[in-house]
Amino acid sequence: MGADRLLHLVRAPAAAPAGPLRGHPQPHSRVRLPATPAAGMRRVAVSCSGSGSGSGPADEEGMTYKGAGVDIDAGTELVRRIRKLAPGIGGFGGLYPHGDEYLVAGTDGVGTKLKLAFETGIHDTIGIDLVAMSVNDIVTSGAKPLFFLDYYATSKLDVDLAEKVIKGIVDGCQQSNCILLGGETAEMPDFYKEGEYDLSGFAVGAVKKDKVIDGKSIVEGDVLIGLPSSGVHSNGFSLARRVLDKSGLSLTDPLPRNDGVTTTVGEALMAPTVIYVKQVLDIISKGGVKGLAHITGGGFTDNIPRVFPKGLGAKIVTGSWQVLPVFEWLQQDLQC
Repeated sequence: MGADRLLHLVRAPAAAPAGPLRGHPQPHSRVRLPATPAAGMRRVAVSCSGSGSGSGPADEEGMTYKGAGVDIDAGTELVRRIRKLAPGIGGFGGLYPHGDEYLVAGTDGVGTKLKLAFETGIHDTIGIDLVAMSVNDIVTSGAKPLFFLDYYATSKLDVDLAEKVIKGIVDGCQQSNCILLGGETAEMPDFYKEGEYDLSGFAVGAVKKDKVIDGKSIVEGDVLIGLPSSGVHSNGFSLARRVLDKSGLSLTDPLPRNDGVTTTVGEALMAPTVIYVKQVLDIISKGGVKGLAHITGGGFTDNIPRVFPKGLGAKIVTGSWQVLPVFEWLQQDLQC
């Protein structure tokens, strides 16, 4: 990993109880992140995350997460209530003791990226996204994925379409070195629009108890290494679709700011989520990894602090990596 991807940890004061920091840090600014949440944290699966409630014209136009229909504060309140019912819940994946190992489980969907799958007709990679969202979560504990289960629901089963989706799930499992163990296909007349479907997935892995990666040994001066994405992955699409509508572009138009490379907007947004399992497990095998965070809904400020001991934060040099054209386009239109 090149030095341009090294992000240095520094000691920072614990955050005030007001909630996670939100917003867009400027290049080379110091980002003070909140202290890691208390044990028993559960992540709410939302289509996009990160911005506060906000106010003003941007909200009215739907160009914030809340304006796009995703209420972060409501999700936080639900987590608070669930903690009272199931205090053992926590982390990116749930750990269950089994002999000298922990079974590590995770579940997720692909959010409103499905809407773009319906509009673009790209169905053969959405299954990769589904697998990625769960296996990337459980590998943060150092767990090797063992098997995956899927749930596919639609009003009227289109066998050819479902086969494309399942093929993507199998591809994702192969990239993760796990197996598709089973699943459920639900046909529910009148529940979904014609030609549409919903997906969810469940991954289970295992890690030796003495090999669990939990961030507890992270100290001031350690180094934070960022692994590159392929694009938007499977979060933020409620807002990304609003940006697309505002931009006046269609999914078949060339992606702006793409350095002469011919890629449509639809292809860029539908790029499958990177499955980090093999890369991360290989890095772990070399030693020295103390904590791992899967950057999904909530971005840096909600996810990185989840692996820090109390009192630590991160200094992130935001200009130290190459920003993908799809993000430059989204950011440009958000600021217009």
